[in-house]
Parts: sequence; structure tokens; C-alpha cells
Amino acid sequence: MAPGVTVPRSILRFRFSRSSGPGGQNVNKLNTRVQLMVALSDLAPYLDEAALGRLRKMAGRLLSERDELVLSSQVSRSQVLNRQACVERLGQMVLQARRRPRRRIATKPTAGAVRRRLEAKKRRSQLKRNRSGWGD
Repeated sequence: MAPGVTVPRSILRFRFSRSSGPGGQNVNKLNTRVQLMVALSDLAPYLDEAALGRLRKMAGRLLSERDELVLSSQVSRSQVLNRQACVERLGQMVLQARRRPRRRIATKPTAGAVRRRLEAKKRRSQLKRNRSGWGD
């Protein structure tokens, strides 16, 4: 699927249907849209629990009620290319889920930054005060 990510083809299920959009007579005759379905429980042996949780969160509305990830592609007029696009997208999602997010280190703004921010606020306040005729 992607560099460092391999899963058996047996856990990937494909469904084909007619694609919408331009394509001439092919649209009416050929099943070029591809839906790839893979159960997250089948991916569990290849991902740790944290990565599986990240994948589940990342999937969002692409996750079915049966806990299956459903990806579809109809960008090409070719069923083969649409199938490859689905597999590549799944691979990218798995790679992204395997990557641990960096911990954010809380920092304080520097004293100079605080001073500049407050000075900018004072200038802006003065500008608005001068506009309104306040203090006449």
C-alpha cells in the first residue's frame, strides 16, 4: 500500500458501480467507480492501538456503522486506476495514522512580543479615539 505498510489483499473488499460525470458511452455501460472497504478490526494486527485510534478519528464520516473504512474513487474513466487511487489513499491514511503527533510544548511569549502587542493596541485605540471626537 505504502512504504513500510503491507496488508494482505484478502482483507480489502472492492465494490464497483457506474460512475457519474463525463465519460461518453462508458458512463452508461461500464462500472468504473470503485469503493474500497476494509474492516478496522482486520487492520488491527498491522497497527498498534494508538494508531488504530488515530485512524478511526481521521476517518470520520468515511467510517461505516459496521466499523469499516469506506473509500471511493471515480476520478478516472478506468476501473484499474480508480482501484489504485483507493489503495494509495488507504496507504496514506495508514501512514499518517502510524505517525505519532509531536507533543506541543507550551511556551510563553517573550517580553518584547508582549510589549509590542500592547503598544500596537494603544496605537489602534488612540487612532479610534481620534476618529470619534472623544474628549472634546
